[in-house]
Amino acid sequence: MICIVAAVVAVVSYIGSGALYRGIGKGAFHLDSDDARPAPKPQTAASRAEAEAEIRQMVEAKSDRRVARGQAPLDVEAEIAALTKPAETVHDAALRDEVRQLVIARNERRARQGKEPLDVETEIDRQLRDLGA
Repeated sequence: MICIVAAVVAVVSYIGSGALYRGIGKGAFHLDSDDARPAPKPQTAASRAEAEAEIRQMVEAKSDRRVARGQAPLDVEAEIAALTKPAETVHDAALRDEVRQLVIARNERRARQGKEPLDVETEIDRQLRDLGA
């Protein structure tokens, strides 16, 4: 008799648990939800604003940690300006010369193929920019 009651209770609890188990991992912090705000497209004003807001939060947190340790706070605006300024594009003369030789060799191949030669200086600048140098 007890076995039959236990079996009925087990079946009922198993049937009712399907929705419960499907809900595991769901909720406000679920990463695959459809209501998540999409990230802004790269190189747009929205993405730059979001990046600057995150940089500001990190610098302010760094400053707060310094204050908590008894150190002087950071100048947040100066730190942000230093972190967000564009990188200077100073190229090594040897690298520029090597790229120039490659561009000249490419122009010679293009001439043999009957194609228009590339502007050497423009192509050097493009190559260095693409290399991130």
